[in-house]
Amino acid sequence: MVNQSKGEYCRELQAALDIISGKWKPIILFHLMENEKLRFSELQRAIPEITRKMLTSQLRELEYNNIIHRKVYQQVPPKVEYSLSEYGHGLKPLLVSMRSWGFDHLRRLKDLYGEDNEQLTGN
Repeated sequence: MVNQSKGEYCRELQAALDIISGKWKPIILFHLMENEKLRFSELQRAIPEITRKMLTSQLRELEYNNIIHRKVYQQVPPKVEYSLSEYGHGLKPLLVSMRSWGFDHLRRLKDLYGEDNEQLTGN
């Protein structure tokens, strides 16, 4: 039998993971965290591996969840800027911690397996 309170923790963890899960969301969020605001084209240049369609999709999901703010300027040509929302700033400690853990993990893999660990890290 599963302890109800532990099940609740898992549900809460799943809710958090749903917001930041995927290959691109944490990277998008980290770029927005390090820059006050970025235009779509700046995000695309910062993450060259992401497709335009995927970037649009990920930004929409983050905006829907109130993690980022999308500001549209009424001008020609159109200008749109993205930034972390006030609510989204709460993810900063998590993102910094994840980056730090990732750095330590890559260093550990290098210590364990040497320079040629590209298959293990996916790079």
